[in-house]
Amino acid sequence: MKIIVTGGSGFLGSHVADALTAAGHDVTIFDMKPSPYIIEGQRMIVGDITDEQAVRNAVAGHDVVYHMAAQADISEAMNNPANTVRVNIMGTLHVLEAARQENLKRIVLASSIYVYSSQGSFYRTSKQASELLVQDYHERFALPYTILRFGSLYGPRATETNTVHRLIVEALSNRKMSYSGTGKEVREYIHVLDAAAGSVDILAPEYEGEIIHLTGHERIKTREMLEMISEIAGGDVAVETGNGSIVGHYVQTPYSFVPRLGKKLARSTYIDLGLGLLECMNTISQQNNGGNGVTEE
Repeated sequence: MKIIVTGGSGFLGSHVADALTAAGHDVTIFDMKPSPYIIEGQRMIVGDITDEQAVRNAVAGHDVVYHMAAQADISEAMNNPANTVRVNIMGTLHVLEAARQENLKRIVLASSIYVYSSQGSFYRTSKQASELLVQDYHERFALPYTILRFGSLYGPRATETNTVHRLIVEALSNRKMSYSGTGKEVREYIHVLDAAAGSVDILAPEYEGEIIHLTGHERIKTREMLEMISEIAGGDVAVETGNGSIVGHYVQTPYSFVPRLGKKLARSTYIDLGLGLLECMNTISQQNNGGNGVTEE
């Protein structure tokens, strides 16, 4: 199929684009900046998700749109609600309208498990609104959809706004990690390659009209994850945590507000958290030093 991925230059979007290409689809990337990860066979369209006509022009001629473009940093979303609404809600509306007018076979929305939470501030609100827009477009215009609610992502191509990436960089550079929470926060980390693979799986007909959770297989406290990073990095990394929860982030579970329930997609094969962290550490170490990374025994 001909598939366009909005936000395809970013961390998650670029991996989804690659997974779709590997699965044999004809992939176009739509983003504000050219993708540094674009591979053979993919096309690039530079444009702004808040530009309605640019979105319409880009979507035309495709069968499916993966809408991954968003203001995804919770701290930034909390501090800039106007931009969060403009990008996350109005951007989604532009994609939906383009998909409706171009008679696409499906829209796949990248959402978050934060839609369940009382935390997440304007980011949560924008994702809740986007999900409702998708469902309302289906009810009014019969536009086929799948909603993907992602958990805590980590892996290659992450930036400093990604917690795991930042902590690994600190561990390797300063032999010290600082985490604003208490360390008791519980997360289900999912490797971005697993998330991308699951994002391709949901093109199957049985996932049309469904809300799918793509989270990790293991629940782990952030303190345990910090200790795992320290051990992989050599065991002499100091860990500093705060006295309270991080503002805007959930502690034990995101589940407080309950919109329409979703189904968790659990693939039979996945990347183990320890191996995933080791891979991230090797990649970051090689990027920073140009030398050898951590060697797995």
